[in-house]
Amino acid sequence: MQFLRCLLFTACQAVSTLIFAPLSVLAGLLPFHVRYRFIRQWSCFNLWCLKKICRLRYEVHGREHIPQGACVILCKHQSAWETYALPRIFPQPLAWACKRELLWIPFFGWGFAMLQPIAIDRGAGRRALDQLVEQGMQRLKQGRPVVIFPEGTRVAPGEKRRYAIGGAMLAEKSGYPVLPVAHNAGLLWPRNSFIKYPGTIRVVIGPVIESKGRSAAEINTLAEAWIEEKMRVLAPRSS
Repeated sequence: MQFLRCLLFTACQAVSTLIFAPLSVLAGLLPFHVRYRFIRQWSCFNLWCLKKICRLRYEVHGREHIPQGACVILCKHQSAWETYALPRIFPQPLAWACKRELLWIPFFGWGFAMLQPIAIDRGAGRRALDQLVEQGMQRLKQGRPVVIFPEGTRVAPGEKRRYAIGGAMLAEKSGYPVLPVAHNAGLLWPRNSFIKYPGTIRVVIGPVIESKGRSAAEINTLAEAWIEEKMRVLAPRSS
C-alpha cells in the first residue's frame, strides 16, 4: 500500500512540475518577490501531497531563532525533502547554492533558474569558492538568506562527511550570521529512495552563530558541532 501511495505522489510531483515549470519561466517577467511567491507554491503543493498521500508530516522547533534579515543557512542534507520544506519554513526568499548542472534538468531546472540560485561550477577548483562568496554576498545584500549544504551531498542518517568551508567563508567575508539547521528527513525519505515512510520529520533550527570577529574555520567548527550534536538525538548512529 505504501508503494502505491508513493507512486501516486510521484505522479502528482511530475504533473505539478510539468505545469509549474513553464509558468515559472513566464513568471520571469514579474518582479522577483512576486515570482518567488508563485514558484514557492510548487513546494507547498508537494509538501501537502506528501502529507495527504504518503502520510509524511514534519514539525519545526526553533523558529524563534530565524533572524528577520539575511543570514547564511547551513543545513544538514539527507534527503530530497529539505529542498521542498525550507522554502515553506523560511519566510524570506531563499538563495540556494547548487551545482550548475541542476539548471540543465528539463522543466525542473528551468523553473529553478527563475529563483536566481547561486550556481557553482564544482570543477572550477578555487574559483568555485570565489563564485560562492561573490554571488552569495550579492544575495545577502538583497536581504535573501543563502542556503548551503556544507557536506555537499546527501548523507545517510547516522553518518557525516567533511564540512566544506564555503558557507563559513561566505559568513566571514560578508559579516552575516550563520543559522544552523538539523533534521532527520533521511529516516523517512532516504536518499535515492522511491519509498517515503509515514511519520513525522523533526527539524531543529539553532541559535545564530555570529560571524563578526571569527575566522571561517571557527565558524565552520561551531556550526558543525551544533548540527552534529542535534543529529545524535534526531538520527543516532546505528553502530
